[in-house]
Amino acid sequence: MSSDFRLKEQLPELTEQIVATYTPDDAINHLGHCPLPSYTAVVEILLDLKDVLYPGYRRKTGLHAGNVRYHVGSLIDSLHDQLTTQIARALRHEHRVQKNHMDCESDIDFEAKGQAMAIELLKRIPELRRILATDVQAAYDGDPACQTSDEVVFCYPGFEAITVYRIAHQLVKLHVPFIPRMMTEWAHKQTGIDIHPGATIGDHFFIDHGTGVVIGETCVIGRGVKLYQGVTLGALSFKTDDDGHLIRGTKRHPTIEDGVVVYANATILGGKTTIGRDSVIGSSVWITKSVGPRTTVLLEKPQLRVRSGQNDELADELNFQI
Repeated sequence: MSSDFRLKEQLPELTEQIVATYTPDDAINHLGHCPLPSYTAVVEILLDLKDVLYPGYRRKTGLHAGNVRYHVGSLIDSLHDQLTTQIARALRHEHRVQKNHMDCESDIDFEAKGQAMAIELLKRIPELRRILATDVQAAYDGDPACQTSDEVVFCYPGFEAITVYRIAHQLVKLHVPFIPRMMTEWAHKQTGIDIHPGATIGDHFFIDHGTGVVIGETCVIGRGVKLYQGVTLGALSFKTDDDGHLIRGTKRHPTIEDGVVVYANATILGGKTTIGRDSVIGSSVWITKSVGPRTTVLLEKPQLRVRSGQNDELADELNFQI
């Protein structure tokens, strides 16, 4: 059965109908303006940074003391150029949005600003490596199924998400717009773990399994914290101003102090909520008020109903859908 080429005669008209929706007040097009940061380029930057952070583990193998300097030097040179370009684009677009104008021209040298921020990020790589090494150790110490630290770097989605978060968080601290969120949302797609780059997270951080973990923008997480899958560190209802607009820039997400363990599917909400140091939060609990240090929070033990055979009187009760 072949295609009917006569139907293709409709395509020019369909194209015109689609293009007609690209109006000046359309919030989902970006036409005739300065280029935005490239999603592909930002992902490539992440891959290059991970090659620098974990030499020999990622794309380039066969590294040794004799060639690693050349390899890293080449990556750093490329990263400088890519970061400068992408950060400059992000800064220029943010300026346009804030000033509400369409002109790409400006007296501000965004490339110079982008270069300074790129250099500063590259300067922070040694410290990033130090803190990420503590996250690897936390995963190894916290998971009896883990045989070596190599396994953490190669295999653990929680560590992958933490790596991208720690890079993106440094860019947030440098006041780089757009790009940090692009990075962490890419990691979110790869791992199922959603860490906002604005969150503050201490060293020796471990996310076990990880799928469905959500960490909000204004979370503050201390040292040596361990989260399991499905944990939400989120906000309560959002406050609005007199015009009904969301009030931004306030602390909306909880504080998790040092040494806390939060088990699967627990939900902790609110900017005033603090989980005290060395506490244990059990699975599936819902917390909107602070918990003191060294406290264990558990649901009451559920009761199970076990039947050896089906009773006809219970047939309707058992006919449920998920």
